[in-house]
Amino acid sequence: MSGTPDHAKDHHDQDDDGAHTGPIKTPKQLAWAVFFAFVIPIIAIIMLANYVTTDSKPAAGTEALEAMAVAARIQPIGGIEIKDASGPAVLKTGEQVFQAQCAACHATGAAGAPKLGDAAAWGPRVGQGFATLVDHALKGKGAMAPQGGGDFSDFEISRAVVYLANQGGAKFEEPKEPAPAASAAAN
Repeated sequence: MSGTPDHAKDHHDQDDDGAHTGPIKTPKQLAWAVFFAFVIPIIAIIMLANYVTTDSKPAAGTEALEAMAVAARIQPIGGIEIKDASGPAVLKTGEQVFQAQCAACHATGAAGAPKLGDAAAWGPRVGQGFATLVDHALKGKGAMAPQGGGDFSDFEISRAVVYLANQGGAKFEEPKEPAPAASAAAN
């Protein structure tokens, strides 16, 4: 700017100097700024790492609980039971089948089931006859699910029917044990 006076140029330089200065004015302030710029993040990182590692450590005695929880989560849903079909079958009594299969409903009267020993509830059912009761037990009736084809043979279910009905006042005879199955191929 060739035609401008010198004092205008000086005034313009002073305005620029004020706009470009920062908060750090001395070397001591610069040293503190550099110190805090490195130390504060390092302290924050150390504290965060300490928090994370302390938080993930199990409390005393929880290792056994954690092992049991893992074992419960990975246990098998089902299992396979292999039975020797050629071995002698041990047939359950009517009371054993009742305890294992029927007691859940017939001991408590759940879902309208006649209770064990309740002669008033069993009377009309006993009047239908043994064959009808066995048929209902095997195929199901009302809220009772079919019991045939389950863990117990039809013979064992019929034993349970005799046990239940006789406790309710019937005089049914224990069914005769079925003849052992003949071997598939006689030598």
